[in-house]
Amino acid sequence: MLEVKEILESDSMDTMQVNWEALDALVIDFAKSEQLIADSSAPSSSSSSSYRWRRIICQIRHSIESGNIDSAIDLLRLHAPVVLDDRRLLFCLQKQKFIELLRKGTDGDRDSAINYARTSLATCALDAYPEAYEEFKHVLLAFIYDKDDQMSPVVNEWCTKRRYEIAGRLSSVLRSHLHAYDPIFSMTLKYLISIHKGFCLRQGASSPISNLTERLLLEERDPPPVLQESSFEVPPFDEVDIQALAHAVELTRQGAVDSLKFAKGDLYKAFQNELCRIRIDVSVLDELVHEYCIFRGILDILHPQEVDQLNQHMSPNSTFASENELSANSAHVEGFQINTDPISDQHAEMEVRYLSDAPALSEDCSTSRTCQSADSKVVHRYRNPVAGERGKRKRWRGRDRDQEASSEVVSGTCIHEYNSNACSTCGNMLQNFKKSPLIHNLSQKLDKFEIVLGLNELTRKGMTAKVYEEINSLDPKFFVLNPLLHFQLKQAEFLKHVNAGDQASALKVASSHLGPLAAKDPAFLKPLKETLLVFLKPIEEPISKNLSIDALATSLQVAVGQRLGIEEPHLMKIIRATLRTHTEWFKLQMCKDQFEGLLWISSLKQPGSPLIGDALSNSPNDTCTQGSSLVTMSSSNMRIPENGNTKQTSSADIGCDENAILKVMEFLALPRADAIHLLAQYNGNAETVIQQIFA
Repeated sequence: MLEVKEILESDSMDTMQVNWEALDALVIDFAKSEQLIADSSAPSSSSSSSYRWRRIICQIRHSIESGNIDSAIDLLRLHAPVVLDDRRLLFCLQKQKFIELLRKGTDGDRDSAINYARTSLATCALDAYPEAYEEFKHVLLAFIYDKDDQMSPVVNEWCTKRRYEIAGRLSSVLRSHLHAYDPIFSMTLKYLISIHKGFCLRQGASSPISNLTERLLLEERDPPPVLQESSFEVPPFDEVDIQALAHAVELTRQGAVDSLKFAKGDLYKAFQNELCRIRIDVSVLDELVHEYCIFRGILDILHPQEVDQLNQHMSPNSTFASENELSANSAHVEGFQINTDPISDQHAEMEVRYLSDAPALSEDCSTSRTCQSADSKVVHRYRNPVAGERGKRKRWRGRDRDQEASSEVVSGTCIHEYNSNACSTCGNMLQNFKKSPLIHNLSQKLDKFEIVLGLNELTRKGMTAKVYEEINSLDPKFFVLNPLLHFQLKQAEFLKHVNAGDQASALKVASSHLGPLAAKDPAFLKPLKETLLVFLKPIEEPISKNLSIDALATSLQVAVGQRLGIEEPHLMKIIRATLRTHTEWFKLQMCKDQFEGLLWISSLKQPGSPLIGDALSNSPNDTCTQGSSLVTMSSSNMRIPENGNTKQTSSADIGCDENAILKVMEFLALPRADAIHLLAQYNGNAETVIQQIFA
């Protein structure tokens, strides 16, 4: 197993194979479920119903948190009256209403509180549960103790934190009752981040994505629902299920038992209930999703009408502002940050070549000189090939938008407000389309996005020779700095020719590119030999199955984007890092994850048959990120390690019986890895381990 420091290093994280197509499917499902994107296709009835119930739960939660208990009870009676049949829950809400009436502080509200306690609260206290009447008498002390008295016996009842506890507990009950669970993507992210944080804490190491996860995942959780008396008598649960749930969502053993009781013994329902209790900052999550969708070409950066207006108003003879002037007005396009610092050594030269005339691509251009946009064939080559793809892209609506954004005509320009988080700079650019020089900067940034998306699309279509030509025209040094990408791109071209029966062209590619690369770096020699072996395979055997074109397309998109100053989406960093620690965590546990199929984790880890050169992804010269291939809808619990080897060490391999492991975990309240470690010291004897601990 790798050292912890090596596992958590950013370079090591970058080598994690991820099925980005599977992540695309999860993200799109999330965006549709939360109605964050405008989609002409009708949502499924189950998705629409779940969204409606989640909105209702949010309304009830907000009412309680703001102290409006009457509104919350009215909503419950309208949408989920059966929940109020739980007398414990009803009594809790009525106590809070009594406190809220007294909190207002007027004589009239005090009289209302007295009347409410007499007619409703006392009546409910008689049969809610055995301790209810004592609690009723205790809360009456709020009549004589002020809310600001921190030494009063009812300080907890006065505390506004009680609102949030009640709101959270009621939300937990409603989610389960209405089956209004969070979208799969949201639960997957919570689970992976929780495991990542636990792994780093256990190993005493710092996380490379802590700045993101701390903003995204909140510390507090919703309280668990209070069990009804009818749930107290249930058959004993399987200890395997108890321990799996307890360690998956960080519960005590009793907490896991209570969760299983509430879910009536359904392990996966209990697991979803517990994941939904974990709070997440939805505004940060929406930003991550929006940024990722733009990068992947799922969302349009601007509305097609805006792009048309942009193209119409870009005069063939217009000039760009200087690089220094543009850098002073650097920008976020629809919330996606682009680095335009002209002094950046990494991509300054490529910036110049990108802006310059096609005949002058190899010239040494100054970053301060004016460049002609109309003659930039490199830019305009990418406008048409992806036009069809642009038409397929979705439009961002944002959260809590009841109606689609309307448009109005300003100075002859159609202005749309499609992203609630879009910065004012971008809006001002559009409003002053004809007269502001900043619009040229916007056009330049849009072209950069179209370039990387266009290259991605060409690669997916198998047009590898065209991709190589285009990248070389953009930056002749690119493949010098990224030899692995060079090898994989030409490897894909070689296999494409072989698959088409054109062996002469395949050999030409091998001799012109693959051979020289292997001569420069011996690490390429082995994959080159394996590539050449396809000549000996039967014609009937499909060679395309050896290709991971989607992985290559994503790797090229990331690498070229970085050269153009487009930062990699933060969500990609989170997914890559958390999947890596998820793999390492279950290696420590010496078992498979029972929940990875439910949360699509197994699909995210299945990038398909990799390119032969993927084994070289640890090369120090490689600056790209490996991607993925096909979307895998399988919910199999089979875990595929990132190295492609499905064999993993099990507890049986070191002489530990599963029952012994569970017994030590139960009696000593230990994590699975610690229990295995102790059993290994005492020849797998659970009784001996327990005796030694309590001796």
